[in-house]
Amino acid sequence: MKADVHPDYHEVVFLDASCGEKFLTRSTLKSDKTIEWEDGKTYPLITVPVSAASHPFYTGKAKYVDSAGRVEKFQQKYGWDERRKASKGKDDAAADSKTEEAAAEG
Repeated sequence: MKADVHPDYHEVVFLDASCGEKFLTRSTLKSDKTIEWEDGKTYPLITVPVSAASHPFYTGKAKYVDSAGRVEKFQQKYGWDERRKASKGKDDAAADSKTEEAAAEG
């Protein structure tokens, strides 16, 4: 293994700013701020806006705002149902005229 290639891992405390949760782990990040941990030692403090302790996906409190799917939204935005009904009416009229022509010939 080559010397001086790998980053320096050291113990740091991460603080979740949104919920106040703290956890001790190893990282290559450095910080000027420090905090005294439960074991009495002082560690560098890294503040993060969101962690697994506060993120809705991990806490199970995810909000599902999108009740309609992408296809339904597209169809509503561009009036897909009205166009389909209009074209279906034309197709039905054409089919009826072909049926009448076939009945007259037959």
